[in-house]
Amino acid sequence: MAQREIQQELEVDQYTLGLVGPDQEWAGTVADGGTVRTHTPPACWGPMITPGFRGGHEVTRPIAVEGAEVGDAIAVYIEDVEVTSLATSTGSMREREEAFGDDPFVDHRCPECGTEWPDSVVEGTGEDAIRCAECGADASSFGFEYGYTVAFDEDRTVGLTMDEEAAGALAENAEANMALPENARQHPILLYGPSEMPGTLGHLRPFIGNIGTTPPVELPDSHNAGDFGQFLIGAEHDWGLGDEADLAERTDGHLDSNDVRPGAVLICPVKVDGGGLYVGDLHANQGDGELSLHTTDVSGTTTLRVEVIEDLDIDGPLLLPNAEDLPPIAQPYGEEELEAGRELADAHGVELNEEMGPVQVIGSGATINDATENAFDRAGTLLDMTEGEIRARCTFTGGVEIGRLPGVVQLSMLAPMSKLEERGLADVVREQYDL
Repeated sequence: MAQREIQQELEVDQYTLGLVGPDQEWAGTVADGGTVRTHTPPACWGPMITPGFRGGHEVTRPIAVEGAEVGDAIAVYIEDVEVTSLATSTGSMREREEAFGDDPFVDHRCPECGTEWPDSVVEGTGEDAIRCAECGADASSFGFEYGYTVAFDEDRTVGLTMDEEAAGALAENAEANMALPENARQHPILLYGPSEMPGTLGHLRPFIGNIGTTPPVELPDSHNAGDFGQFLIGAEHDWGLGDEADLAERTDGHLDSNDVRPGAVLICPVKVDGGGLYVGDLHANQGDGELSLHTTDVSGTTTLRVEVIEDLDIDGPLLLPNAEDLPPIAQPYGEEELEAGRELADAHGVELNEEMGPVQVIGSGATINDATENAFDRAGTLLDMTEGEIRARCTFTGGVEIGRLPGVVQLSMLAPMSKLEERGLADVVREQYDL
């Protein structure tokens, strides 16, 4: 990484072509304690239907954080997420097998002339609008199995699904309606104009779907997680991996956790010097699990404050969500609860551990069970506890939540502050939950 000027505030509006890793061009360096502002295009559907992309998202170039070295962590304080799109389209996907090799998100090729990652042009609207610039064939790898178009109110508080006529009208001016940033290189998914499920109103609650640090190996950005990363094992394209051990280099930036929203703190591992924070895949809303595998992808802006935590040496992300987003039994104790606990402790001659703080450990894997085992392993290493103790504490003071099917979870517990002190996490936990 070339030496760059350290900026207290860094604005980023340049993106990769679907990859994350040390070979990507850096966006700049932000000061430890500084602020990053990003303007990102939609991820998932736009890059998915654009054959030139090597991954399923369009995320920012990596951002270096002053002083971050391998073995540290970066605490990312999510201060603001603002949706700028007026509308989007989404749904469950249908793959066009003739338009890819091993992987429809990564390994694109024109089904007629065979050009790999072909340049493409837009002709009209609908699912056949993306054409190979070389031969004119329908070149997109994806269509909708079941799709719908959503328009947002001015304040981005609700979204309403469109009928065929309204979806078609939005498709005619797709790029403007999705508010694609100037440097975006994707085709807007609004072009497809799906119109199933019309007249349905949805609550909006924006969050960041793909945010994390750069892995030490080049990966498609949508596959920087233990579930989607499975598609890389044994693949013959340029980013194929040999086995599960190779996938351990991931940093699990592709979370799709709807709790990664304003007010939350995401703590990310540093696996390359500088950290290489990247941001993308903003969603207007999503239920737990992202059951369609896709949701309301939008353009938008974020404001993030970053701080280096030295020598934390974590394998994957930790999340400190807003208190109201924690499972009820993982929320900090109230004073009445503590007083009742003191009375119980006195009555039974037991010493009460009053100093406890919430923490969530992210796990990912091929299935939800595999992701939970990964979270157990990571939590045990973090807190120097056996798996039995981790299971017990999570059962009694927390739980496991599904971020995304098939395999991203958030493992919650109230952890002893003495353990968090040992790992250098106590200050950020106390600040987040006003302890």
